[in-house]
Amino acid sequence: MTDSAAQSSIKFKLFLMMILEIAIWGAWQIKIFSYMGMLGFNPDQQWLVGSSFGIASIVGIFFSNQFADRNFSAERFLAFSHLIGGIALIATAFQTSFWPFFGCFITYCLLYVPTISVTNSLAFANLKDPAKDFGFVRMGGTIGWIIVSWPFIFLLSEKAGASETKWVFIVAGIISLVLAAFSLTLPHTPPRKDVEGMDKVAWLKALKLLANPFVLILFIVTFIDSTIHNGYFVVIDGFLQKVGISANMSMVVSSIGQVAEIVTMLILGAVLKKIGWKITLILGILGHAARFGIFAFFGAPENQWLIIAVQVLHGICYAFFFVTVYIFVDAVFPKDIRSSAQGLFNLLILGVGMVVASKIFPQLLAKYTTNGVVDYKQLFLVPTGMALAGILLLALFFRPPTHGPEGEVKH
Repeated sequence: MTDSAAQSSIKFKLFLMMILEIAIWGAWQIKIFSYMGMLGFNPDQQWLVGSSFGIASIVGIFFSNQFADRNFSAERFLAFSHLIGGIALIATAFQTSFWPFFGCFITYCLLYVPTISVTNSLAFANLKDPAKDFGFVRMGGTIGWIIVSWPFIFLLSEKAGASETKWVFIVAGIISLVLAAFSLTLPHTPPRKDVEGMDKVAWLKALKLLANPFVLILFIVTFIDSTIHNGYFVVIDGFLQKVGISANMSMVVSSIGQVAEIVTMLILGAVLKKIGWKITLILGILGHAARFGIFAFFGAPENQWLIIAVQVLHGICYAFFFVTVYIFVDAVFPKDIRSSAQGLFNLLILGVGMVVASKIFPQLLAKYTTNGVVDYKQLFLVPTGMALAGILLLALFFRPPTHGPEGEVKH
């Protein structure tokens, strides 16, 4: 096999790896909060379960850097984690009381979350030109999120109850077991003995950069936006069913956002060069304000077409804000602390934001529910207001040192 053919084979395997990796997550994310409502879990119990992924994200950032990368070959680590994680997911499907459900689910989360960074590391280690090819490989994850929604058209009925909805965990578990087996076919990627672990000095320097006003403002707004972004997943399934979208189609409708994300990612580089950091970030959080605003004021069955159409804003919300934050950190922060700075913002996006959203949004649902009917207008005005506050902070106080991708922050 020629080098070119071998590299194409590796890229395709890594692409499939990403499809399976993110499909596991996408299988349960949209339905989990409505499912917990069916099981009768109260808002605090929903918060604990909803925080599991965020807690595991925080733990995983340290675990994957300190332990996994240095002690296991990447493909074997993935195989073990997805084997046990898949079993835990399937077990989750058959738990109807809180503590057994929570125990199974957090076990899965603690095993799954480190694999997100490990799959990225494995891809970078085995691509000949990561800068050129990683975008294609990572797009597999977005495609995985989209295609995993389709089996539920057949597995769920139009008004699926708990006995059917548990299939989201079974499907996720099956995909995890498939990926466990597939991981053993991936290129051998030995432990990274050169990794020095978490550089405490770099992390301290990254934290000290919060003394820069524009870094502090970006940090605060990222926290706001990550809370809004994760809150969307808490409430979207119930809301879509309220406007007349059946239980077996809500995941498909929500996945329209991931289709839009692919398109938005293709134009992001050109947009950043044209309008710069600040306006791109504002457009990203404006997408959240517009989406939640439309949900609030047009959230009736007769506007179902509009609710479906507005899902495309997810691409703008995600790419124009979160991906731009990652690019901004890589382009602007000093080289010796970029990795730690990325980890710092990841703590917000995948960790703290998810924990806070899992606390606030079930409470909002409970607060605005009367006789079993949710006042979604009042509920959605809360994240709309949060998004508008973030826009004002960026517009008035965010002054990046460069217009677009160039330059570095001074120590």
